[in-house]
Amino acid sequence: MTESGEQQLGPTGRPLRIYPDPAPLQSHGPARIISMVNQKGGVGKTTSTINLGAALAEAGRKVLLVDFDPQGALSAGFGINPHELDLTVYNVMMDRKVDIRDVIQTTEFENIDLLPANIDLSAAEVQLVNEVAREQVLSSALRKVAADYDVILIDCQPSLGLLTVNALTASDGVIIPLICEFFALRAVALLVDSIDKVQDRLNPRLQIDGVVATMFDSRTLHSKEVLARIMDAFGDKVFDTVIKRTIKFPDATVSAEPILTYATNHPGADAYRQLARELIARGGAR
Repeated sequence: MTESGEQQLGPTGRPLRIYPDPAPLQSHGPARIISMVNQKGGVGKTTSTINLGAALAEAGRKVLLVDFDPQGALSAGFGINPHELDLTVYNVMMDRKVDIRDVIQTTEFENIDLLPANIDLSAAEVQLVNEVAREQVLSSALRKVAADYDVILIDCQPSLGLLTVNALTASDGVIIPLICEFFALRAVALLVDSIDKVQDRLNPRLQIDGVVATMFDSRTLHSKEVLARIMDAFGDKVFDTVIKRTIKFPDATVSAEPILTYATNHPGADAYRQLARELIARGGAR
């Protein structure tokens, strides 16, 4: 409430809601699997995967982060050199003799494990074409470890190809990070259409958990106009939590750690804590 008694509004124009800290879990698993998807690059997918994962882990959830981009940005974000990896998610998918548990790496951050990737994954798109049930290869692999985690977040490549279809087929939900710039809005209809097709033909349990506005700059009319358009297009699917633009995110990336540990009291860290609480409150995670 403001001094005049009016309810304070957040960046989305809704009343500013504070989500409670989630209750501790008495047991772990099975995981809810969520894909972070947008076919446009540079919208904050990897940053959001790392920091939402870290916020969920901080809340006591056991989290597996899956790097599903041949660029290996998620792996690099935890200080792993993708070029030095002998086993990655590519081997898990393409070689039945490789056990996913032998490829998953523990990180130095409590409750966060990582399934890494590198450029080898780019070959999977071509090789999967001739596979039986080619859209379900990742799903089959993740099923083997789902009981070990509460949340599995998949950082998808900026594409709507066969790898992304694999991620959507494996997932219970989708989070769409959407940068507050007009160009980012143009292709969203195609993305939603692809999600609908996977839901209809391959994975009826798939749902859009929400759209998270990223790189918002409250000083510019442009950001505010784009956020208003996002609200018009997606309504209640838009998270109340808005991720504001700050240099601390790339700084944390250079340090190979989430912003929650790099700058624990920074508003950017608090925003991802709020997003994690909101996701749990909406039923998108345990």
